[in-house]
Amino acid sequence: MHSTQLSSMAEAQHTQPHIMESKAANSSTGPASETPDFRPHHQSNIIRWLRIALYTIVGFSGSATASLLTRLYYEKGGTSKWVGTLLQVVGFPVLLPYYLVLRRKGVNTTAAVEARPPSLLSLVCVYVYLGLLVSGNAYLFSVGFEYLPVSVLSLISGSQLAFNAFFSYFLNSQKLTPFIINSLFLLTVSSVTLVANSDSERPPGVSDGKYVLGAVCSLIATAMGGLSLASQQMVFRKVLKRQSVKVVMDVVIYQSLVASIVTSIGFLASGEWKGLKREMEGYALGKSSYVNTLVWTAVSWQVCIFCGVALVFELSALFANVIGAFGVPITPIAAMIVFHDKMNGIKGISMVLALWGFLSYVYQQYLDERISNGETKKQSISVSESEV
Repeated sequence: MHSTQLSSMAEAQHTQPHIMESKAANSSTGPASETPDFRPHHQSNIIRWLRIALYTIVGFSGSATASLLTRLYYEKGGTSKWVGTLLQVVGFPVLLPYYLVLRRKGVNTTAAVEARPPSLLSLVCVYVYLGLLVSGNAYLFSVGFEYLPVSVLSLISGSQLAFNAFFSYFLNSQKLTPFIINSLFLLTVSSVTLVANSDSERPPGVSDGKYVLGAVCSLIATAMGGLSLASQQMVFRKVLKRQSVKVVMDVVIYQSLVASIVTSIGFLASGEWKGLKREMEGYALGKSSYVNTLVWTAVSWQVCIFCGVALVFELSALFANVIGAFGVPITPIAAMIVFHDKMNGIKGISMVLALWGFLSYVYQQYLDERISNGETKKQSISVSESEV
């Protein structure tokens, strides 16, 4: 990025020359009329950034909705940690119709990179590894959702930026520019300010021991989340080596399938499934609302996961994490609207800091884009001059 390395997928998109030369219909036009046309490259960049904007907005919506619905589940009578875990991973079937269409038509939205396809054993190992990370992350966060208030959980989630920067440095050679460091600092401080409300917002009936357990589990979950995103970027770069929406869908579908199998085994082994009927009958909003809450929570989590993987594919794991951290203070704001939580100066300051950090990262991406475009034009001019 300005020397910072974006995700390998983004690098490949930028470094491939998009050269359109004006070929003369006959030799009478002469070499002077052969000038490169950069409009296709410019248009492809616009389309790419529109995709990134779409993933970001939908990801925000999915994350906030999933968090609020998960909180609603526990607040209105839900008690199962394994149900909370399953809700975060079992929603992938909603993506299957689109996935099957991509497989049948072979639709690609980005230029394909010629590469030898990975072996079946490599793919199995990759998807099992990613699925185990996702399932572990989901279970640990379900413990946090049960025992911690939103502000403290948001604080701990914000620390995922540091974990991701650490893992990306080793796995993906991620360099940190001043704007990136500034973004990480502001977004982390934005999350830290929320802890000021933690004492007054501790869930009723939660003992000190459970509170500490929730905090520790959430901290480990954020570390696993950072490792998961950094690992996904490494998989795109070193294993899959292809660029298409189908590749993103493969990662989402298969890692979610593995996570669902692992979580289902844990759910059955725990015996919590025996109390589901009693839990549904005792749900404060009624049986139908109980079912709707579970279904839409699962769908919202899957939308959030898909957009996160898509952002890793388009840019980098660090960018996906910055997007997630920017949404950290948004969840308490949404909770204020939906659950009538109190709004105070701490949450307002947190929101401002998050916006500042987000814009700092976006500006770094803008600088990277200008440098990339400049290098592409130089390559195009060089090729054009060599052909004259």
